[in-house]
Amino acid sequence: MKGIRGAITVGEDNEEEIWQGARILLSQIMRRNSIKTEDIGACIFSMTSDLTAGFPAKGARQLEGFEYVPLFDVQQAEVDEALDHCIRVLLLVDTELSQSEIQHVYMGRAQALRPDLRKNEHKSPEKTENNK
Repeated sequence: MKGIRGAITVGEDNEEEIWQGARILLSQIMRRNSIKTEDIGACIFSMTSDLTAGFPAKGARQLEGFEYVPLFDVQQAEVDEALDHCIRVLLLVDTELSQSEIQHVYMGRAQALRPDLRKNEHKSPEKTENNK
C-alpha cells in the first residue's frame, strides 16, 4: 500500500465548489496513476478553516465506485500565511507503482505547495474558473 497526495484550491466557500474540487482532484489522481476504486484502502481529506460549506467526502461519494471507499474529512491545521480555500487529500492505495513512479496531483494555486513535483506534473485539461 502506498500513499498518494494531492491538493486543489476552490474559488468560493460553497458546497458545490467544494464537491466539484474533490471530484476533479480525485479523478485526476486516479487517471494519472491508473487507480480503480477497489484499489483504494482509504481517502482522507483536509480543508482549510475558511471552507465550511460542505464536506469534500460528500462530493467524492458522487463519483462512480466510491460508495464503498472509506472517506474521512478533517480540518487542516491553521498556520500563518497558509494557502486559503484549499482541499488536500491522502489516498491509501494498493499499487505496484514505486514511490518515484507515483504522480501526486496539485492543481490551481495548490501547485505552489509542492513546486518540487511540478517537473513530473502534466498539464490538466480540466482547468476551470475555480482552479485559477
